[in-house]
Amino acid sequence: MKRNLNLFIVFIVFVPILSVGCIGDENVASGNKINSTENSVETITITVGNLTDQTGPGAQGLSYVDMALNDVVEYYNNNNLIPGVELKVTTYDTQYDASKAIPGYKKLKSDGADFIWTACPIMIPILKAHLDGDEFVAFTATANIPEEELNNGYLFSMGITPKNEAYTLLTWIADNDKDFPSDRPAKIGAAAWDDGYNNLLFNAAKEYCDNHSDIYEWDTMFLTDIKFNWKTEAEQLMDCDYVFVPALPHLFMKDFRETGAKAKFLGTDPPLAFLREIGEMDLWNDIDGSLFVRSSRWYNETGPIIDIANQLLQENYSYEKAAEIRRQGVAYLSVKQNYLMFDIVRQTVEEMGTQNFDSQALYNSATSWQYEYEGIPGFHSFTQTERIPTHYYAIYEARGEEQDIFRLHEEWLPKVDS
Repeated sequence: MKRNLNLFIVFIVFVPILSVGCIGDENVASGNKINSTENSVETITITVGNLTDQTGPGAQGLSYVDMALNDVVEYYNNNNLIPGVELKVTTYDTQYDASKAIPGYKKLKSDGADFIWTACPIMIPILKAHLDGDEFVAFTATANIPEEELNNGYLFSMGITPKNEAYTLLTWIADNDKDFPSDRPAKIGAAAWDDGYNNLLFNAAKEYCDNHSDIYEWDTMFLTDIKFNWKTEAEQLMDCDYVFVPALPHLFMKDFRETGAKAKFLGTDPPLAFLREIGEMDLWNDIDGSLFVRSSRWYNETGPIIDIANQLLQENYSYEKAAEIRRQGVAYLSVKQNYLMFDIVRQTVEEMGTQNFDSQALYNSATSWQYEYEGIPGFHSFTQTERIPTHYYAIYEARGEEQDIFRLHEEWLPKVDS
């Protein structure tokens, strides 16, 4: 039971996923310390405050996210990707206690943080009003609050949008899945804890089915309290063609397959944080053919940022440790979110100069930031109002024999939102 509770916290963390005037005394106090090189070129230190969990129930899962953050900071510094800037991380251990969100935020600011990064979604509803009131920028791995509530503020999510995930996945399935029923609407069901993220995902999927009743029939949706036995829900979903799984997926998958049901499992990034547990429970053959919608490449692919992630794993860790990190699943791939977050910092410095960097400059730059990825302009972007940047997705399939997931198409899919 204790192990399951710890896994619950890991699940909450990854719900999906997966980023001015001259320098004066005020900037120095806030952490923008100026250093002089031998050539008298001024260099400032820009500090990101990491609001994390190092000793609480989420520590195991978040340790991989913290590894990614520190590795990307080192990569930026070693390669001088932001000329005139040395990036630094200062950390506050919340012990995954929401009551420590504001004390942690204040401590990080007093320690010189120029902006905040957090992969603890339970902190977001508490932090947002303070960030907006202080006009202080924060980036989060995922927000888990409705998009309209997130928009227009100083909190920027580097993650995904449940609505677009559901719409894009269901559109692709109807057009491409060889197992899609040819003579009737496909029946869709879902089960998960009532956690915030899955509420948004399942309601979006239901909305899509209701709007496309000629090809989909929405069956049943279960949003429960914390539980680890899914036999009752599994039995009631047996007649479905497709079932959205919980973000903590392996116990549900086991109970569902024990009913003899053959429905294809559907998911997003959060269930992919538990591939090690799927392997430990010998479930790979049971999830063969499962489909996942994602917005970044996987370890077994090549691309501008996944190549960096694999390079960092190779350079910074032993073969055994790197293999462990990959087996765990999606956690270390927050490398992409961190890389993009620091690209916004790079753009800010490029536009304003090192001496003019502060939170307001970062905010102004973020609201006009666009990132070209794999030849697609605006693959990720924010606007004056929008605070979720992802505009393209891809579909991945679990394969039992290889015990891994694989991309099913080469092109990126524009998000579907209607």
